[in-house]
Parts: sequence; C-alpha cells; structure tokens
Amino acid sequence: MTDNGTRREIRILKAYTVLSTTLLGLFSLTAFRRASEKPHFEEISVERINLVEKDGRVRLVIANEARSPAVVLSGKTLSKPGGRAGLIFYNDEGDESGGLIFRGRKVNGVVSAGEHLSFDRYGNDQVIVLAYQEDEGKHSQGLTIVDRPPQTYLEINARRDTIKQMPEGPAKEAAWKQWALWQGGAPFGAPRLFLGRDTRKAAVLDLKDQYGNSRLRLAVDSLGASRIEFLNDSGRVMLRLPDSASVRARSP
Repeated sequence: MTDNGTRREIRILKAYTVLSTTLLGLFSLTAFRRASEKPHFEEISVERINLVEKDGRVRLVIANEARSPAVVLSGKTLSKPGGRAGLIFYNDEGDESGGLIFRGRKVNGVVSAGEHLSFDRYGNDQVIVLAYQEDEGKHSQGLTIVDRPPQTYLEINARRDTIKQMPEGPAKEAAWKQWALWQGGAPFGAPRLFLGRDTRKAAVLDLKDQYGNSRLRLAVDSLGASRIEFLNDSGRVMLRLPDSASVRARSP
C-alpha cells in the first residue's frame, strides 16, 4: 500500500470517528431531554388511576364503578371490589380513610341518585359526611357528624360476630350489653349532628346525644314556619318555641 493510500484511509477513519462521536452526542442529548421532560396529554380515557408513593403505597384511587377497589382496613379486605365510582382516599398505612362517590339514574321514570363525600376516623368508619340522596321522589342533602368508639372497626366486628354465634338466651343478652358498654355504651355509629335539608323539605339543624337521639332541633319547614324543639331521650318534645304553651297543654 502506498503512503498516499495510507494517508487517505487515515483521513477517512478520522472523519468517521468525528461523525460517529457527534451523532452519538446528539442522540444522547435528545434522549436526555426527552427523559427529563414531563409527558403532556391533552386528553386521556382510563378506567382506573392509582396514585402511589415511591414505595408503592396507594394514596388515592380514581375509578369507574366496575374497577373501584374493595374496602381495605388493617391490611384486610372487607368487601368485594366494584360498585362505587369515584375517588377513594388512603392513609399512610394504606387503609381506606374516606372518599367521594357518586351515582344517578332513573329507574322506571323515578330518580335514584346520590353523591357522598366522607372522611373516616383512623381504624374506623366515616365520621364526617357531606351527602345528597334522592329516591322514590324524596331527597335530602346535608352535613352529618358521626361518633365512633375508640375501638377499631375490626375489633368491634370481631366481637359482634362472636356474640351472633351464641345461642339465644340470657348469656347472649348479657354479652350484647357488655359489648355496648365496651364501646362506651353508645351505638357503633351514633349520629351527633345533621345540618341540611330533610325529606320533608325543612331546613334543619338537629343535635343528638351520644346514643343518636335528637335532643335539640332547629327547623324552618317547607311553608317558612320556624321552630326550636327540646326533646327528651325518648324523642318526646318537652319544649317548643314559639308555641311551647300548646305543647305543655297537650302533655299528660
């Protein structure tokens, strides 16, 4: 091979090396820019989205009715999946802690609908509920505050299921009483407050005791008449304003 031929091959090799290095750098820069850019979608259609932490813990699920998740508490699945389109919230431990669900349709020409935003007590069921409900031509909407006992949902249900399996008799009745006392003597989910519009078309503030019994009720009915009622633990009106005199006259 002549010196001229060798020099020509060396020049070609240098040119190839420079070109390859340049193309490799361009490809690397383009790939880096694409990897660092956040994807942008004008519109997407999905049946379910799971929002998770870096370690995989689920914090929020957005799903249609068929793909909505089962209820999970303390790592245990308490229901079948499906049946509640909307958003489900999860706490740091992966337990369900509330959600926003919604439905609505006409059945034989009658509306059956509802929207429900709730927040759960830790290890327990919902304690704050903002809801609208409509069925059979009647509807209500409002805010409900619910008491829950200090025991967890799973602890209460386990003890309840044990009592259910007992034979009928004094021992079972005593067990139910002890079960109630164990929870503080109040029902598992005693409503304490309702503020909203009831099915009788009245605007109502209803305050209840630890057993869920109405004790003080302020209302403006569908005709615009207002009243304040004080009730005993049996639900009997003991004093009504402004017409308390007529209530006392009817009392035995």
